[in-house]
Amino acid sequence: MDITRHHVGMRMSQISIFNGTIYLAGQIPKQSLGMDMRAQTSEVLGAVDALLAEAGSDKSRILSCQIFLRDMADFAQMNEVWDAWVLPGNTPPRATVQAAMATATCNIEIIVIAAVRAA
Repeated sequence: MDITRHHVGMRMSQISIFNGTIYLAGQIPKQSLGMDMRAQTSEVLGAVDALLAEAGSDKSRILSCQIFLRDMADFAQMNEVWDAWVLPGNTPPRATVQAAMATATCNIEIIVIAAVRAA
C-alpha cells in the first residue's frame, strides 16, 4: 500500500494517509499567536477541519486526539472551544498535557488521527 502525503516540506508533511487512516502533523495557531487560548484553539480546530476535509474526512471520524498546552491554567478556556466544536456522540479518545512550545507565543498544539470517510 502506498502512503499519500500532502503539504510536503523539508522537515515534515501536514498530512499522511495510509490504509484508510489520516495522520495530521501537530497544528498550531499562525494568525492568533499572542492572543488568548480561545482564539488560538478556534484557529487550530479550524485548521484541523480544513486538513481533514482535504484528506477526505471530517471531525466525526477522529480516532484519537492529543492536545498540548503551554499552561494547564488554560485548560478550561480550551475546553470551552473544544466542547462547542466536537460533535456530541463522536467525542474521540483524547489526552491533554502541559508542554513546552517551540514558539514563545504559541499556547496550543493539536495532533489528530482520523479515518478516511467511507466511499
